[in-house]
Amino acid sequence: MEAIDKKKRNLINFTIFVAAFGYFVDIFDLSLFGIVRVQSLEELGYKNQERINEFLNSLGFLGEFFKGLKFNDFMSIGALLLNLQMLGMLVGGIFWGILGDKVGRKFILFASILMFSIGNLLNAFVNDAFWYGVLRFVVGVGLAGELGAAVTLISEVVDKEKRGFANALMASFGLLGAVVASIISHFLHWRDMYIIGGLLGLFLLFFISKTVESEIFSKQEKDVSRGNFLILFSNLERFVRYLKVFLLGLPIWFVFSILITFSPEVGQAVGIEGGIVAANSIMLAYFGVSLGDMFAGILTQKLRSRKKAILFFYVLSIITVLLYFFVNFNVYTFYFYNFVLGFASGYWILFLLVGAESFGTNIRSTVVNTLPNFVRGSVFIITSTFIYLKGIVGFVFSSILLTFVFFGLSIVSLMFIKETFARDLNFVEK
Repeated sequence: MEAIDKKKRNLINFTIFVAAFGYFVDIFDLSLFGIVRVQSLEELGYKNQERINEFLNSLGFLGEFFKGLKFNDFMSIGALLLNLQMLGMLVGGIFWGILGDKVGRKFILFASILMFSIGNLLNAFVNDAFWYGVLRFVVGVGLAGELGAAVTLISEVVDKEKRGFANALMASFGLLGAVVASIISHFLHWRDMYIIGGLLGLFLLFFISKTVESEIFSKQEKDVSRGNFLILFSNLERFVRYLKVFLLGLPIWFVFSILITFSPEVGQAVGIEGGIVAANSIMLAYFGVSLGDMFAGILTQKLRSRKKAILFFYVLSIITVLLYFFVNFNVYTFYFYNFVLGFASGYWILFLLVGAESFGTNIRSTVVNTLPNFVRGSVFIITSTFIYLKGIVGFVFSSILLTFVFFGLSIVSLMFIKETFARDLNFVEK
């Protein structure tokens, strides 16, 4: 019996390791566009206004729509491609989530990684913004599956008292993928970066077959409805429960899609002398998130509360954003704030845990996959609103305004969410 228990523990530990490495590759690939955005679009000619107009005109009525939203300069083309990637993640979140509840968590780990790896390999050979955008969408669909499957699987196979720390460990290691991508981007061409991202994912596929499947998932009653996405909307209480958890994660992608991804433009807006390099900002922010996730795992265990830990990170985020715009001395101070903004976003893993612990096994994968990807998919609304407001009230004021809107909504939502720490996950939604 002891030998069996030891073997099971080893399998669970190996599963956590594979999930962590999978998230490392996921984040490596997810952050790639933000890191190589300037270099790749400049090389493809989109510093030239004629080239931008040519691209928008090729989109027909969509191009006219984007022009109406002021997506007609170099920064906006980058925002448009980022939105396509995030739209893919929104679609993928639903697809992989439902499949995870119907087929299993392991299958989603394998299939999603395969998809985004092949997409990134192809991305290395694009020559125009159209195919760049198509492949960012495809990669986005693939990227939508790994994290949700990993969090769901770990949450169901690890002891309920330890699942917070296990998930934090997985996320903390995985987020270093962006740090590594940022560092090596200083030495490699952007096309080589996409090739490396693709090959890393394909390499990982060999290890997924050795991971363990969730017994909670496998032992569900056969007559239980699995992966029914519409069940989230068929009951008002359940829908409101889902909406409240969704709002918890919204501020993170405002911070990353605007303040971090477009940090060179932010630097100009606050009068920083000397060029801000996006790769450096992303590296420091993700390094901060990695440490923040680990701290979040420790904090939630010490407080025995998800809600109190999340509130700590909200307060830290708001204070840092205000300092970011009003107390910026030089390039080094600016980069330090990027790191702190990343650390303050460390509640990302707690947001996913609350989602996993708030819903039954038969739709848990659907919830945990759709929540982060709906948050990521909201980037189109965030960036469009920001670009529109920027044209009216300026860069700084629009950033401050949206900070208070998104964090305000999240704090109100947090007040009405039930505590989920160490909750038994062996239940279903009916």
